[in-house]
Amino acid sequence: MHLLIFFILFPFLAAALIPLIHRRIGDFNIGWLVLFIPVLLFGFFASQIPLVSSRETLLSSIEWIPSLGINFTAYLDGLSLIMALLITGVGSLVVLYSIYYLSPTDSFPHFYAYLLLFMGAMLGVVLSDNLMVLYVFWELTSISSFLLIAFWYHRKNSRYGAQKSLLITVFGGFAMFAGFLMLYAMTGTLSIQETAAVMGQLTEHALFYPAMFLILLGAFTKSAQFPFHIWLPDAMEAPTPVSAYLHSATMVKAGIYLVARFTPIFGGTSAWFWTITIVGLITLFWGAFCAIRQTDLKALLAYSTISQLGLIMSLLGMGSAALHYGNTEAGALYGLAIFAALFHLVNHSTFKGALFMVVGIIDHQVGTRDIRRLGGLMALLPVTFTFAVIGSFSMAGLPLLNGFLSKEMFFTASLNAASMPGLFSTSWGWLIPVIAWLASVLTFIYAMIIVFRTFLGNRDSKAVEKRPVEPPIGMLISPAILSILIVGLFFAPNLLGDHLLKPALEQLLPGISGASPDSIYAWHGVNTELLMTIGIVLIGSVLFITFDRWKGIFKIQPAGWTFNALYNYALASSENAASFVTRSYMTGRLHQYFFYILLFFIISTGGTLLLSDALSISFVQDAPVSIYELMLVLVMIITAISILFTRSRLSAILMNGVLGYSISIFFVLFRAPDLALTQLVIETVTTALFLLCFNYLPEWKREPLPKRKKARNAVLAIAGGLVITLTGLSVNSADLFETISSYFQNSYELAGGQNIVNSILGDFRALDTMLEGLVLFIAGIGVYTLIRLKLKKEAGTDGD
Repeated sequence: MHLLIFFILFPFLAAALIPLIHRRIGDFNIGWLVLFIPVLLFGFFASQIPLVSSRETLLSSIEWIPSLGINFTAYLDGLSLIMALLITGVGSLVVLYSIYYLSPTDSFPHFYAYLLLFMGAMLGVVLSDNLMVLYVFWELTSISSFLLIAFWYHRKNSRYGAQKSLLITVFGGFAMFAGFLMLYAMTGTLSIQETAAVMGQLTEHALFYPAMFLILLGAFTKSAQFPFHIWLPDAMEAPTPVSAYLHSATMVKAGIYLVARFTPIFGGTSAWFWTITIVGLITLFWGAFCAIRQTDLKALLAYSTISQLGLIMSLLGMGSAALHYGNTEAGALYGLAIFAALFHLVNHSTFKGALFMVVGIIDHQVGTRDIRRLGGLMALLPVTFTFAVIGSFSMAGLPLLNGFLSKEMFFTASLNAASMPGLFSTSWGWLIPVIAWLASVLTFIYAMIIVFRTFLGNRDSKAVEKRPVEPPIGMLISPAILSILIVGLFFAPNLLGDHLLKPALEQLLPGISGASPDSIYAWHGVNTELLMTIGIVLIGSVLFITFDRWKGIFKIQPAGWTFNALYNYALASSENAASFVTRSYMTGRLHQYFFYILLFFIISTGGTLLLSDALSISFVQDAPVSIYELMLVLVMIITAISILFTRSRLSAILMNGVLGYSISIFFVLFRAPDLALTQLVIETVTTALFLLCFNYLPEWKREPLPKRKKARNAVLAIAGGLVITLTGLSVNSADLFETISSYFQNSYELAGGQNIVNSILGDFRALDTMLEGLVLFIAGIGVYTLIRLKLKKEAGTDGD
């Protein structure tokens, strides 16, 4: 059964067909057809909830490169099902929202093709069990997100944001790929499930920790963790539906998913625990701190997303300690943090998706996202205001909304981590709940900014371009559904917990019972967590009311001392360095290019001969050299040297022909008439072409060179010839590699040919001919393009 693989590839097929369909449907909005795809996918994955809730999994596999152990294997369990439902569910709402948000002047087929490409890539990431297949889809998410962020490519900031996200996430992807290769070297398998089964025996392996940190680097860059968070705010230049999809529910969750998926492999070690927990807490606090000083609503949501991702990441770090304690009371206690992480993963997608859509409505209907120009919109946009209150208050962790439940669990996990015994104990453990509380206070403040600074207060009618009105009902459907989920998950959280969260947790913490709560309750009595929440509301309210008095604290940081400034400096420095290096060797002088090429060849080939002990010269098995061969060699040596000193181009052409004809005579002596004939034809045609063009060639002048350069060229030429000679002799004498004669002996079984020569011609010559034809085709396209450009240029000139 390959349904899983089909539904991964289905969005790619649809993306390829969109431009063709769009041409045939005229003015009809293709978004309505595209909407069918994520809805269909969501229906399929929703139908798998009973299967997963009964603790079963779904596996689908197709051989891809079996000789390398690379198979297209899709694996559906609780964790991947949660992600797949978010990808397709939020994707459906985003497509519906986009139908009304995008202007008719926007390129609909391009947008939806990019969106489906990203959707398929994300499904591939969360459903792939093979490390190499996962990496392919991982990089596809970076490429497709680049296209979506740069959708309005005519804007400089859009191009900058897309480039920034691509450079940072692809850098992390390369690091992750290296980590995957290390895992394969350790385990001998590319299957994530098989790796998790054997990894517990390899914790002392020399590659264990390098692989761990490289994989975490990939996860941190994709999920915008500190200090790689800088790409996410600039990615807000994308259309709002893209931000609601990529930067709240899907792409930024890919790193979260990776950490969760690899927790059974690396979890239980102090390095995994502290690295993820510390990075997550720093990201949580720094994102919240930066959010409250933003004046653009999307920028505020970008930094709040960074902060919330840090919260989820820190929970995964704290919960990984459960694997160290195993099936004990302590293991179950700390496993609750991972349950909270999964719960908040879902909650964040609901309230942040709704908030991004609300901001999109404000931008679409008011004409600005600048908080300083907004205010008093509650009376004009009452429905939008309702969604903003629900989303913002849920993000702040206030009661009656789903964010309150997972935030309380976060506080419980942080308090548990502060008292971590044994391997994870530290005198600084008390900082974990302190940072969690401080960041939550800041979260409360920027949530209130969204509501009160945007919708309440006095409205300046001159500050906005048009009088705001509610958007079409179609644009309100998506945030309405998400808002209903926000409220519904507060009153019925156990539907989610029993059917999705608990099965996922059991996959991440195998063999640990009691790691999930029996039931999710909103009221646990008066405890420390509740007191922390009350303190957040009280302190946060005071700080919000007095915000204008203390916001000057943000000016303490010098303008140039930011990670963005560091990134821009590094990018500019690398471009300057690259330009300097390029200018140093791209001089436009042919002899210098030959010098670089020969020097590289001498160093690389000669160095390999010396360092790998490949230099071996033996004439024992060589055939005797005849007098005719010696005479030919002598003629070729004299001719080659004479070319260097001739003063006539005609003499040089004729002597070059002597060299070519002498080689053809060698082929005759070696009983290779086909090669001799080919060499004779080529040499004759080459000499004839030289002579035909003789009158058109520039005057033959001896180039005046200093003796130093002449000596350098002579040394280079002699060294090049010597390396080639030594390489030929070593190839003839040495036997560094295993013989491939077995392929010749088994030609019938391997290639289906009884004649080895025919097999070689059929297997290799045909491929060589195909590539030669491809080269000629590409050259033909180049010639055709140059001719067309010349004709256009001439036509333009004549027109002038």
